[in-house]
Amino acid sequence: MNLSANTINKEILFLEPVCTHNIWGGSKLHDDFGYKEEGSDVGECWGISAHPNGDGTNKYGAFEGWKLSELWEKHPEVFGNLDLDRFPLLVKLIDARDDLSIQVHPDDSYAKVHENGSFGKTECWYVLDCPENASLVIGHNATSKEDLEEMIENGRWNDLIREIPVRKGDFIQIDPGTVHAIKGGLLILETQQNSDITYRVYDYDRLSNGKPRELHIKQSEDVITVPAKDPQKCLIHTQNSITNELVPLFSCDYYSVFHLNLDGDIAFRQKYPFLNMTVTDGSGIINGQPINKGDNFIIPCGFGTVEITGKLQAVLSTADRIKEKDAENELFIDLRRVV
Repeated sequence: MNLSANTINKEILFLEPVCTHNIWGGSKLHDDFGYKEEGSDVGECWGISAHPNGDGTNKYGAFEGWKLSELWEKHPEVFGNLDLDRFPLLVKLIDARDDLSIQVHPDDSYAKVHENGSFGKTECWYVLDCPENASLVIGHNATSKEDLEEMIENGRWNDLIREIPVRKGDFIQIDPGTVHAIKGGLLILETQQNSDITYRVYDYDRLSNGKPRELHIKQSEDVITVPAKDPQKCLIHTQNSITNELVPLFSCDYYSVFHLNLDGDIAFRQKYPFLNMTVTDGSGIINGQPINKGDNFIIPCGFGTVEITGKLQAVLSTADRIKEKDAENELFIDLRRVV
């Protein structure tokens, strides 16, 4: 049994993603990333997901054809035997041809009570591409709950909404309670809790199938943080990211996120419960297996040394928090070197 477990834990899990059609979606996920889903409104690719609304399928090896949720349930050792009732993260690519709705997410405590035991939704964005002079909605200008409710009730969106400029390579952390929206023209990689709970505050009066999409004003007013956090404290610039090193971008109670800018080779020990990886550009080889732009996979617990060669960009994540003062943590790099 131990030998079998060791063999299983040497297998990288390559996942067949689940794509969604959205009113604001585009065609880049098919045209640029090679995903099978066709159409001019493909907004999201759930690349690493065990959510009921999008459960990825393992493509190769001993678990070929298995859903990620099934693998999590029946082989927890692959993911470090974490004491959680479901796979904790969801990694998606987002192609926004048009603006997304102004929205907010609840935290765990609110979602547990009001959303049938769901996780809340802490998330972060890595900007893969964007137009010149691009911006994102992050935060709001209300000074009190009463101010917030008055602005929403009277549709004072220009007064309420706060936008910040962004560029390719920016990383943005979105805590629950943060008003936010991706603007048209941006291509984003999102790492988040395994949750699909979104409260729409405003949707530009757009119609879907001839009807306005549902808004969630009461829930939004319940969970929006007032006053809003300084948006600059949510933003990290990574344009000068170190080459050929796994660079940590952010760590919180739910995830740690890394960026890899590879032009050559890298080797590191996989010491986390699991390590998600999405190739966002280029190609290479990981431990003898070819990888290309658009590939989504999980490096399992106990895998050992990860060896990657090639010319590529990738975003990686795990459910563990990085401990800055842990001298044995080979992956931690001083963020001051990349800001």
